[in-house]
Amino acid sequence: MELVLGEESFQTNVRDYTKLIDAYAKEDRVEDVERILRKMVENGIMPDSLTITVLVHMYSKVGNVARANDAFESLRNYGFQPDTKIYNSMMMAYINAGEPRQGEQLLREMETRDIKPSEEIYMALLRSYSRRGDAVGAGRIANSMQFAGFQHNLEYFALLVEAYGQAGDYDQARSNFDNMIKLGHKPDDKCTANMIAAYEKKNLLDKALNLLMELEKDGFEPGIETYTVLVDWLGRLQLVDETEKLLDKIAELGEVPPLKVHVSLCDMYSRAKSEKKALQAVGVLEARKDELGPNEFERIITALCAGGFVQDAQRILQLMEAKGFAASEQVKFSLSASQVFSQKRPKT
Repeated sequence: MELVLGEESFQTNVRDYTKLIDAYAKEDRVEDVERILRKMVENGIMPDSLTITVLVHMYSKVGNVARANDAFESLRNYGFQPDTKIYNSMMMAYINAGEPRQGEQLLREMETRDIKPSEEIYMALLRSYSRRGDAVGAGRIANSMQFAGFQHNLEYFALLVEAYGQAGDYDQARSNFDNMIKLGHKPDDKCTANMIAAYEKKNLLDKALNLLMELEKDGFEPGIETYTVLVDWLGRLQLVDETEKLLDKIAELGEVPPLKVHVSLCDMYSRAKSEKKALQAVGVLEARKDELGPNEFERIITALCAGGFVQDAQRILQLMEAKGFAASEQVKFSLSASQVFSQKRPKT
């Protein structure tokens, strides 16, 4: 097709180039698209609104939000009013880039133009806000969905529980959790874990345990997500025996404990100065070092310092730096202070 378009006798026009660009765009061949665009302009043919629409979809799909936005604004300059597909592509580009507020601005623009956004777009924005712990943003989207007349499903409530829980508003999290049950939705393991985590932020253990007992009466069985939150919480409280009973529960499920469980155990055993078990946990984490983020590294280092395992903390810091993560000043101070005042490693 390119060879034909290069023939002068063919009298190539903008639509011909757009068809070729669209063919490459569907295959995510960005370099080829940009090469054809350059050739097109060099031959004195400027892209039109249809060509730019193809670019918006392509750049959104490949996650290049800056170029997608440039193409989107070019459409406006042409006086072209975006349709639902273009809005959806652009909003998903923003959402995937971690910029839900930018996506929400386009949602409001659609509403102003009396274009009804799809339920999928509302839910994508709600997910993005919830995962970021932005309860205000999640609340705005939830209100818009209610106004638009969408039915509230299990995921809708679960995302609100997650958003308010991360924001530390356990009352709103519980309100949505209860409303979910009233409407006939049974909370799953992940949603229950998020509710328990909301109580953990305020250390309301009695409320969390009472909730679990209520749910278990109705047939709920905790899964790996709920047990992971409880292991972390009881471990922070240094309730070693109770935490180890939860580990037995996880083993009964036949599932591999997630990374967070091993981080929690390292923290608990280090602070309890239980050398053998602490170093076992450290060994697991070192084997899975590629999965660790900066927050996990810092928690491990701080716990090892608190337990007096200074050499191990120093080794974990080196692993952290080798991955390109910079330790906070607080962690550096903790490690320096531990090195100065270190004594013989405690025995169990």
